[in-house]
Amino acid sequence: MQAIIDIGSNSVRLMLWEGGKSLYKRICTTRLGEGLAFSDELKPEAAERTVRAVLGFAEEGRARGASVRAFATAAVRSAKNGGDFCAEVKALCGVEVDVVSGEEEALLGLSGALGAKGDGGILDIGGASTEVCLRGGGKIVFSRSLPIGAVRLFDKCGENREKLTAEIREKIALLGEVRPAGKIYAIGGTGSTLASVLLGLERYDGQKIQDYFMPKEQISALSDRLLSLTVEERKKIKGMDERRADIIAGGALLLSKLMERLSLGGVYASDRDNLEGYCYLRGLE
Repeated sequence: MQAIIDIGSNSVRLMLWEGGKSLYKRICTTRLGEGLAFSDELKPEAAERTVRAVLGFAEEGRARGASVRAFATAAVRSAKNGGDFCAEVKALCGVEVDVVSGEEEALLGLSGALGAKGDGGILDIGGASTEVCLRGGGKIVFSRSLPIGAVRLFDKCGENREKLTAEIREKIALLGEVRPAGKIYAIGGTGSTLASVLLGLERYDGQKIQDYFMPKEQISALSDRLLSLTVEERKKIKGMDERRADIIAGGALLLSKLMERLSLGGVYASDRDNLEGYCYLRGLE
């Protein structure tokens, strides 16, 4: 059995993995990427919150008899003191942190959502970065990691629609001219939260989230609605993850603008993501 810990820019997640499948997942929101829109260093308090979360998940995994592995994404790889953070995790948690590149992060998400085969792609809106990865004819035909995510947007633009729109347009222009084909998944917390809201779920249900189709018009309308509400009002929406209520409006707008940019009529939600992808690409059973 493997305990896989994903150290993200917004949340730390745990997945127990055995026999080629996920047994369960847990999440702890720590906002490791907080402030990275203005600084090249992780905040000490954010790092401390995150190390505590990693320690808790590592202990949970070991209590289940699992081998513990951890990987980190945009916040750690982009921060000047990311190496110090990894050293602290190693010292306190006994876990070596595998810091993945932006391109590899995109491959992890693609492998998790699509599996080893099949054409299509992913839009992975994280806290500090957004990955777009496409596969056609069994090969990667496009992969790009953009320096924009839900936490970075919130830190930099708050909930000012004009500022959010300008920042999003500037960053997604880096994609150039690309036209996806096949089934395109929105993975990560933004995509799954929006699907949960559109489904009106009382509690998060990965089976209902998986492969749920979200038309462009619905995402656009939901983005407008979320931007019109206060954080407290958003928390009352059925299906909303309260821990994301402050950053979800910018994340929704980013997904909407990505869909426009890529001429997508809609995207599919996925509960499977880079946690599963990490196991596939690392050959973990």
